[in-house]
Amino acid sequence: MITLQQYGRLQREHARSQNMSVSALKAGVDRRTARKYLNAQQPPAELGQPHDWRTRPDPLIKAWPAAVALLEGAPDLEAKTVFEFLSALPENGLEPCHLRTFQRRVRLWRATSGPDKEVMFAQQREPGELLEMDWTHAGELKVTVEGRPLEHLFCHGALAYSNWEWAVRCQSESFLSLMVGLQACFQRLGGVPRYVLTDNSSAATHEIVGGKRAYNPEYLDVCEHYGFKPITIAVGCPNEQGDIESANRHLKRRLEQHLLLRGHREFPTVEAYDGFVVEVLSRANQTRQARLAEEVARLRALPPTRLAEYRELRARVGSGSTMRVKNVTYSVPSRLVGQAVRVERYESELKVYLGRELVARLPRQNGDRGAQIDFRHVVGPLLRKPGAFRNYQHREALYPSTVYRVAYDTLVEAHGDRGGVIEYLQVLKLAAELGVETVAVRLETRMAQAGKWRAAELAGATGREAPPELNPLTPELASYDLLLESEVSDVH
Repeated sequence: MITLQQYGRLQREHARSQNMSVSALKAGVDRRTARKYLNAQQPPAELGQPHDWRTRPDPLIKAWPAAVALLEGAPDLEAKTVFEFLSALPENGLEPCHLRTFQRRVRLWRATSGPDKEVMFAQQREPGELLEMDWTHAGELKVTVEGRPLEHLFCHGALAYSNWEWAVRCQSESFLSLMVGLQACFQRLGGVPRYVLTDNSSAATHEIVGGKRAYNPEYLDVCEHYGFKPITIAVGCPNEQGDIESANRHLKRRLEQHLLLRGHREFPTVEAYDGFVVEVLSRANQTRQARLAEEVARLRALPPTRLAEYRELRARVGSGSTMRVKNVTYSVPSRLVGQAVRVERYESELKVYLGRELVARLPRQNGDRGAQIDFRHVVGPLLRKPGAFRNYQHREALYPSTVYRVAYDTLVEAHGDRGGVIEYLQVLKLAAELGVETVAVRLETRMAQAGKWRAAELAGATGREAPPELNPLTPELASYDLLLESEVSDVH
């Protein structure tokens, strides 16, 4: 049987040339086949005879009833899994060469007798109506900052009508990250849409009696301030947020492509990475300007003030030079011991104030438990009390990397417990002054050499300038004699 396209070309070529051989050649069919169709003047579908008989024995005749029973009981079973299960039973007569036939039979059964599939209904969107917000994990991008993997998420927003999007880096699916993401979208747009759609995460909602969820008071305050109406999807129905779910995939695919063009995934700072993301998003939004203009024309005006993107807390610095903020322990400079401080808790950092004076900025710990100890805050006090190092509760935080841990063991083995601890604390002090990575390189170099060594040797190895040599001072006493003589003459 020839195709409908071949039949049509055969008819046109024969009407033009009246040559059977040339017409068949140009239509790509055999001359005898061409003659058959030209004589019949019927298309392939009408000329062909219905085929309702088998040309070979059915190899699935024994196994198919059992296969149908399995598929009806568990519709999510894959065809290959069912085939492998039935092939293990000799009475079914299945061979490996029957797999493709079995898969085609299962596909036909699903289409004719299987359960109904979920249908996605395309929605008609209005400009300026809906902004969808969601979080997406970005670990698959494998971005590094100063050689260390950057674990992060994106709080991602997209307008449903124009597909305009914006995203900000965050650490968790928290209310603070949602507020930062929302305000970033509003500021970029220069206005506020009528609705904001989120999922049922704890950032926006909380569970109440009966399995229902209600909006958090903090989130309702944000809605009132900006004048938008909050809406959420049904519990366990992520498909209802299909626009932003699709945008999440496209965002990470676009970032991945630009990282490949860049040639590497290393960034000197997180700020440099944030700038890279802004550039990629700005380029993506350039193709959406026409429909975006329709949206912007219908957005509500921004309020005159922007909400604070932090939560203010109070804490007291204990004798261990630490404070507790939301069940997480943070170290601070030891000069703050005993002080009551005010803490501004942002999505990615903490700002510590004594009165109105900013006295410390700390990276925020992920999660709601644990400790964030900076060895720079405690190395000075430990040098005065080296005996406290061995059983220090947060001692593991005093090894900035594996190299430092190996260096500690090496120094203790060479100089004994107390001497090794003192030498290691001197290494940490040097790392606080010159940088962790700089000292780590010098540690690797020195430990590769034989013999005992001390922390003082690393100072010279890191290229610290020696103090300048001064010429010896030789006083010239004759000038003092002249000074004394002048004072005597003045008296007389």
